[in-house]
Amino acid sequence: MTSRERLLAVLHGEVPDCVPCAPDISNMVPCRLTGKKFWDIYLYQDPPLWKAYLDAAKFFDIDAGIECYTITIDFDADPAAVLRWEERIVHRMPDGAPVTQMFDTQSGHWQPLICVYWADNPPSRVKPEKIGLPAVPATWEPVTGVKEWPRGIELWKLAREMIGDQGVLGLASGASTLHLHNEDDVLRYYDDPEPYRQRSRDMVARLERRFEQIAAMDPRPDFLFCGASGSLIWQTPTIFRELGLPPLQRATELASELGIPTHVHSCGPEQELVEIAATETRLTVIDPLEIPPMGNCVLADLKARFGDQIVLKGNLHTTEVMLRGSVDEVVAASRQAIDDGAAGGGFILSTGDQCGRDTPDANLRAMVETARTYGRY
Repeated sequence: MTSRERLLAVLHGEVPDCVPCAPDISNMVPCRLTGKKFWDIYLYQDPPLWKAYLDAAKFFDIDAGIECYTITIDFDADPAAVLRWEERIVHRMPDGAPVTQMFDTQSGHWQPLICVYWADNPPSRVKPEKIGLPAVPATWEPVTGVKEWPRGIELWKLAREMIGDQGVLGLASGASTLHLHNEDDVLRYYDDPEPYRQRSRDMVARLERRFEQIAAMDPRPDFLFCGASGSLIWQTPTIFRELGLPPLQRATELASELGIPTHVHSCGPEQELVEIAATETRLTVIDPLEIPPMGNCVLADLKARFGDQIVLKGNLHTTEVMLRGSVDEVVAASRQAIDDGAAGGGFILSTGDQCGRDTPDANLRAMVETARTYGRY
């Protein structure tokens, strides 16, 4: 099978030729492989992150695309609203790294956070005072030299063509499993939960409209994203049931009616989310199933309890195994994950979350090779 055929088989409930291998290299590893400053990728789109990811996927021969989060389509976007915001350079770090701030050309207001770009790490969004800058910059310069790429559905089609047989390509469903994002949200929710309940109801209405547009796409997405990182970090399972479950249920129901698989990525504690998704929604696949202390998942236990209801994707530790481990340790961990999760199908070998920038190439290749050889049914 090709990588595309292998992933589609698993997503549609079939048993492939071997366990698919899709380590999460969605950000830092692809940027490192370009040999460029990270701000070239994140700010100047040279290449854009999605292109760097596809190039890296082919470099490692992974079963790709299920970790490609950066291509979005806003069917209802107002071009005037998009043009309303300008990203402006308000400072440069000693090494030349740009620091930007978004400016509202209609109201004349600056957003409260700045974006600090780095040479060797993804950008950081912080308050200006964090690096000694004023809330309103005294001077600024335009961002120039950004490489032009198609937008919206044309960009999605281009990426789908470029990924070819190396994998699949998804699209955001409009649903999210995360509704409280920080401490302020938590405090506001407990003071007055109704605005958050209304946002959840509004999300259901929006995703229903979005599904009408997804249904009309030709070709349709191979799968749909329905999740968000850290869904049970700022939310208890009870809060998730109130805010996040209704959109997830509706999105997976509508996707199932269209025959499109669905995917949730939620790092951190996830055991309860797996159970809810497997038993109360039509979700197809969930990841990254992180082990303690980062998460609370035990792959063998989840496989025994829910392996016939949902595709499990995970869960090699990205620090102790992938970043710091030897090739032999990666092989051993990959074999253990296959032993724990692969029986009968319904499993994708992956990492517990995103691989760090300096993850050895040999470790990623060892993971792929183990899936291709040891992961045969």
